[in-house]
Amino acid sequence: MPPPAISTAGVLWMLGSLTSFIGMAVASRQLSTAMPIVQILVLRSLVGLAVAALLAPRLWPELRRHRDFPLHFARNIVHFAAQYAWTLGVALLPLAQVFALEFTMPIWVALFAWAALGERVTRIRIAAIAVSFLGVLIVLRPGAGMINPAALLVLASAAGYGASAVFVKRLTRSASPAVIVVWMVLLQLPMGLALLALTGGWVAPRPADLPWIAVVGLTALSAHYTMAQALRVMDASIAIPIDFLRVPLIAVIGWLAYAEPISAAVLFGAVVIFAANFTAMRAEALARRRARATG
Repeated sequence: MPPPAISTAGVLWMLGSLTSFIGMAVASRQLSTAMPIVQILVLRSLVGLAVAALLAPRLWPELRRHRDFPLHFARNIVHFAAQYAWTLGVALLPLAQVFALEFTMPIWVALFAWAALGERVTRIRIAAIAVSFLGVLIVLRPGAGMINPAALLVLASAAGYGASAVFVKRLTRSASPAVIVVWMVLLQLPMGLALLALTGGWVAPRPADLPWIAVVGLTALSAHYTMAQALRVMDASIAIPIDFLRVPLIAVIGWLAYAEPISAAVLFGAVVIFAANFTAMRAEALARRRARATG
């Protein structure tokens, strides 16, 4: 059976995706020194609202027809909480540790899809989950002292993103990805404003913050859009290793920009997490191709 083809367009889309994720993390770190975490999320949503307004005329017929509001609402509560935890982790932890723990998301997707959608969890996936948790322990290094609570928040955010992905899988049966994103902006903006009012109010952005606000808002949209475009034109078994380059790249950026030490344990743990999930993904994809070939 021939290996999956490498698409030049797919590689470029993936490079755009990992650049966007890195840009979002750096912009969030910069803004976290000047304003509350929830305000960063509100500003992200405001930038997203401006983009959604441009798309509204084209998407209005589908938005008007769509009837899965309770599912959108539930998904966005989970996703908003995950974003809050992730952004707090970016503010408090070395950036490489945040990205390493974020790569546990496939574990949570598999577990939530099994629990909520009844999807089968293969033996190779169960093994990947076990090995991934070993990788998490390597990253967290519980024997080296107290685990930073912010690291547990990032782990919880990965679980939240996994649950959100399962919601999206269900929603895509009746809604396009663009409509799902518009609902995300429309629902998460009032959530953020309500939380901001409850936790102390607005901090006026400084002129120096404005470029970072634009970056965090635009990359929050472009990261997922470019990832989706890449997966449309290339096999996930090629796309995901490119995405993993985020970990060493953000480690170097953290070292250069914030004097964060490059931790061998974090990088090794990230490799363990990635290798476990990538091996399971390749094995499952191969099994599906064989099943289709044998009819």
